[in-house]
Amino acid sequence: MPPIGEKKIVCHSSDHNDTIGRGSQGSSIDYGRELNPAQLEAVTFEKGPLLVIAGAGSGKTRTLTYRVAHLVENGVSPKSILLLSFTRKASQEMLKRATKLLDNRCQEVTGGTFHSFANIILRRYAKVIGFDHGFTIIDRGDSEDLMGMIRKEVDAGGSCHLPRKSTLASLFSRTVNKGLPLEDIVYEEYPHLGAQIDVIDRIRQVYAQRKREHHFMDYDDLLVYLLRLLSDHHDIRRRISDMYEYIMVDEYQDTNAMQAEIVFLLAGSHRNLMVVGDDAQSIYAFRGANYKNIIDFPHRFPGTHIIKLEQNYRSLQPILDLANALIEPAAEKYSKCLFTQRGGGQLPVLAATTSENAQSRYVVREIARLRSKGLPLDRIAVLFRASFHSFDLELELTRASMPFIKVGGFKLAESAHIKDVLAHLRIFIAPRDRLSWNRVLLLVEKIGPRTAERIYETIARQGIGAQGLLSAGLKVKNKPGLDRLKDLISTMYAAPHSLVGWGERVLQYYLPKLKERFDDHPRRVRDIEQLLTIMERYEHLEDFLADMTLEPPNTSVEDRLTVDEGHADSLTLSTIHSAKGLEWDTVFILWALDGRFPSSQSCEQPNSLEEERRLMYVAATRAQHHLNITYPVGIFDHATQSVLYEPSRFLDAIPEEVLERRYFKAGSF
Repeated sequence: MPPIGEKKIVCHSSDHNDTIGRGSQGSSIDYGRELNPAQLEAVTFEKGPLLVIAGAGSGKTRTLTYRVAHLVENGVSPKSILLLSFTRKASQEMLKRATKLLDNRCQEVTGGTFHSFANIILRRYAKVIGFDHGFTIIDRGDSEDLMGMIRKEVDAGGSCHLPRKSTLASLFSRTVNKGLPLEDIVYEEYPHLGAQIDVIDRIRQVYAQRKREHHFMDYDDLLVYLLRLLSDHHDIRRRISDMYEYIMVDEYQDTNAMQAEIVFLLAGSHRNLMVVGDDAQSIYAFRGANYKNIIDFPHRFPGTHIIKLEQNYRSLQPILDLANALIEPAAEKYSKCLFTQRGGGQLPVLAATTSENAQSRYVVREIARLRSKGLPLDRIAVLFRASFHSFDLELELTRASMPFIKVGGFKLAESAHIKDVLAHLRIFIAPRDRLSWNRVLLLVEKIGPRTAERIYETIARQGIGAQGLLSAGLKVKNKPGLDRLKDLISTMYAAPHSLVGWGERVLQYYLPKLKERFDDHPRRVRDIEQLLTIMERYEHLEDFLADMTLEPPNTSVEDRLTVDEGHADSLTLSTIHSAKGLEWDTVFILWALDGRFPSSQSCEQPNSLEEERRLMYVAATRAQHHLNITYPVGIFDHATQSVLYEPSRFLDAIPEEVLERRYFKAGSF
């Protein structure tokens, strides 16, 4: 374990104002002027294993860039330097900056992702692992198509109700990246598929066989075969290791077990390895990332020198004080204390509201206030743990004509299961809504487009709305399926309920079809439950559906905002996972309610709880000048059948001198 520092919540430092030192004699770059002391130490480190713990906003990219330039400038052949990152764009940007700092020699450095590096090496040694040099790399789409073909072969009779090809691809990829048996992944993430585990495993075996036969490799295979090459062929491993005398790895906290082992084998002979990352920002366990890789690095490489980058160039000190307090109780960590030379700043705010809608209105009001003071919308972000946490806010933003883009997840009315539920409600107030009727009828088994059109025309001719289905004399192949729909309509007409009561009846009717259509139906049920929560504040179905169908923003969900590109006068709504690496002037964090953030499921699993703490830390450190955290009280949680009142346990013990607490009643808006 790395040393754990003494407990320290609020910290400031003025020591870093000292003169940093001089650049190398004869150097074209004045490193001492351009870098702070910790960065300079990392950049000029000579040989051996080096672990750089780079706090949020501490100039990690700058440090790596100057490290490349320093090595080349001091006589290291650029061809013997390997820079590994998690995106090609990141490595290219660092090498581009290093070239501007020094000269074109930096362009000869090998930089790229683990997968692109694996491709280079495996092309060279393909015969050794039993492949042709011209093996084909198949992308996710091709991989899913191949699995789909095999799925049909294995279940020729169609009796197993197997997962969709996209789910199979996800399952198989996670077994590789997490290094866990298929059974563990299925029971952990898709327990409802447990009965099909043997058939799923058979598909996986045939999939692996077909790839070998056709000399295919998917993305995961690139890492699998590179690791196998390095592990089984010592002479080749030594040759590759000697070729790359200096190795640097960015975002090391996001590596999985395979990637950490590849790095260990590559650097095993010379040990000139610099890894950069932040254990406090390891939030991708669901992809296979293992924060233990960065925690255990000094044990894998004895004699590791550790440097901490703690000076922050992004946020004001009050925000950093909160971030330090958030991460300080973490069970396993490298103790660090973020500080800045910039003065001023207001305390972050924790605002409790009387309901979810009050939370949404509070956020909209605060954003409008900031906007009136001249802050552009594209400098503001609202972050949340799960996509459905923003559904109510999306309605309020649309009502306020405030443009936004959502990143990571989907907008409320753009997902198939939400559209299905809304269609079942629309046929009661818009009986001539051909699209909604078509959607509802096509969900009935054995009813195709032509039959659906015939049924719709029959109902429309009667002119009595959805009740027309009850009196229409229809001959269809699946009478029981249509009878279930008739029962739903009859029940809703005979015994009118509150709007949310109607929604609950539609969910009850739709649930079997939801389970049949979507392998991730537990998550989608939670989305619909959130929709029911929104329905509770409406008296009339017409008003609810009108709000759900207001003109949406023109920006597509797939657009990814970056600080450089921005988006003209559009607010950003983003999951925290998608926001990592980005920054905004002002950040709002939604649903900081214990049981939602952290989730009730995570509260029962220590590792998951620790990851959610890191998720809160990442969210807080996206803010430059202002940070607002909100939570509604008195929320009924369907999963635990309990009412949630308390703020996130990560915030509950934060002292008042670090976090200002406010309470807003519904009538205060």
